[in-house]
Amino acid sequence: MPYTHLTPRDRYVISHLKVAKFSLREIARRLGRHHTTISRELKRNGPTYPGGVYWYYFIERQVEINRHRARSYRRQSHPPLVQYIDTKLREDWPPEVIAQRLRSEFPHDERMRISHETIYRWVFLDAEQGGNLHRHLRRRHKCRRRQKRYGAGRRFIPGRVGIETRPEVVAERGRYGDWEADLVLGRRGSGAIATHIERKSRYLMASLLPDRKAETFNASAIPAYQSLPQGICHTLTLDNGKEFSRFKDLEAGTGLKVFFADAYSAWQRGANENINGLLRFYFPKGMNFKRVSEKALAKVIQKINNRPRKCLGYRTPQEVLDEASDGALAI
Repeated sequence: MPYTHLTPRDRYVISHLKVAKFSLREIARRLGRHHTTISRELKRNGPTYPGGVYWYYFIERQVEINRHRARSYRRQSHPPLVQYIDTKLREDWPPEVIAQRLRSEFPHDERMRISHETIYRWVFLDAEQGGNLHRHLRRRHKCRRRQKRYGAGRRFIPGRVGIETRPEVVAERGRYGDWEADLVLGRRGSGAIATHIERKSRYLMASLLPDRKAETFNASAIPAYQSLPQGICHTLTLDNGKEFSRFKDLEAGTGLKVFFADAYSAWQRGANENINGLLRFYFPKGMNFKRVSEKALAKVIQKINNRPRKCLGYRTPQEVLDEASDGALAI
């Protein structure tokens, strides 16, 4: 007999037959159900005090509440799983990464399984109860928020070369050495962080800048690219900010070919936008970057480069770059 949930009519019949003191087997026979189904229903929704009556009118409301209640609490009954999730969350791992790493680290243990949505529910429930796990999420939100899309228009830089002429291999991420760069701004007048992301491995380089001048950006970027091994400096994709107006000097000093993304098209530099979001977790908007040391920034860079990424098959950028050409391109 295929299993189906009890209906409101079934509960109506059960309540009246139970009051009439019919046996569970007789109630089941009249409903065309198995007697254990009736037994489970009475244990689940029956009275919790002696002499109580199973009454359908009051039960239906509780049944609807239970039907829409998440069953994620069942996973919380397995301490090793709970401990693993708590540890990785406090190491700033995203829930989706945690869920996938569980599969690779515990391939034969079905109890060590959970969806990233369930992890988010745990975090938000923890926030409601005064916990601080949400502070380890990238956005630090206590509950889900609607996404907002926005853009900022800029005038084109004279002599710029548009992204439409960039080699197709760059878009396909078919080689190492194609970079994207941008600035993460601090409090007004406190400088910025220049970020450089390698498109294929998502490897990050970053440096503190005292201001947003093009000369300052080049003075930081040119030595960084010159220090890289040969073969991983092909192209650089930028937005249309004035801090990149001296791109010809940058090309001359690094050998990179610079391309500019279209206006209102942040998705064309998706890797860089994503990494900037990660940095904002550690250096939030409005922060005074004059109080950030190079040592503190280096620690964050190391943490991000050793953080598993979904787009890399849950490997880390450092692992991917180290594995390239048997480590020949490792930084």
